[in-house]
Amino acid sequence: MSAQYELTFPLVPRRRLIGLAFGAVRSVRRGMGSDVASSRPYQPGDDVDTIDWNASARLSSARGSDEFIVRERFSEEAPRVVILCDRRPEMALYPQSLPWLSKPTVMLEAGRQIADSTAKARGLVGYLDYANGEPEPFWRPPHSQQDFWRVKESHLLWPEYKAPKDNLTQAFHHLVGARRSLPPGSFVFVLSDFLAPPAPEIWATVLELPWEIVPVIIQDPTWEQSFPPVSSVVVPLADPRTGGVKAVRLSRREAARRKDENEDRLANLLEELRSFGLEPLLLATTDRNEIYSRFMTWADLRRHTGGGRL
Repeated sequence: MSAQYELTFPLVPRRRLIGLAFGAVRSVRRGMGSDVASSRPYQPGDDVDTIDWNASARLSSARGSDEFIVRERFSEEAPRVVILCDRRPEMALYPQSLPWLSKPTVMLEAGRQIADSTAKARGLVGYLDYANGEPEPFWRPPHSQQDFWRVKESHLLWPEYKAPKDNLTQAFHHLVGARRSLPPGSFVFVLSDFLAPPAPEIWATVLELPWEIVPVIIQDPTWEQSFPPVSSVVVPLADPRTGGVKAVRLSRREAARRKDENEDRLANLLEELRSFGLEPLLLATTDRNEIYSRFMTWADLRRHTGGGRL
């Protein structure tokens, strides 16, 4: 592993891709490339450089007339990856200094590892969020390898968390409209706590597209995935509307109910995503090595269930 990309994981596709790393693996789309896909008769407008002169000469000799054969080749493309960040105010409630999960820190580390892994696969990385709370998102399509550093050192570090509650639904609608920038086989990593998940109908639309949707669930293991037995204790709870913290005293029954509700919510979320054929990652730590381990486990699972490798 190079010093430039310290923690990288393989991008393992579940679908057959249009194209992979430049010149590394054959694409399924015909275009400019090195591997021959098929031959066909010349048609007006074809590039003269695509004519197979030897095959044309043999066919012309056999038929006694001028015949031209064109070779179609598999195109060689880079994998496209989009990092979609949920930047609702709730995602930024807890800074790293507090004893709760800092979701911005998790999102930053996960996003950087995704960007590094894309660069190592010689791919193109894009970025999307509604961080500023404006109707139009910040959208950088995966068009240039130069965008790698912009995503890592600028977009992921953006400090604003003003996205609306339905920003994931809006983001998917935007991607559907921008699908020409995302050929089949493109990866879309969705970084969110999924406590305000996309509308059910948007899943039906997005999952019809030949993309690799990867939900990356970022939730506090104690307060969101479950809830501690804090009866008769004053508990500081964050208010997403103001960003402040208020003290609340919960009874044993209330704490137990919160625990059951949180655990059922996570179980239902995972079940729903898996029912769509998705393979979500659950991140509950800011430790970069543990985050890396989760990505590697995800990649290994895909590889062992029939995926390829980039």
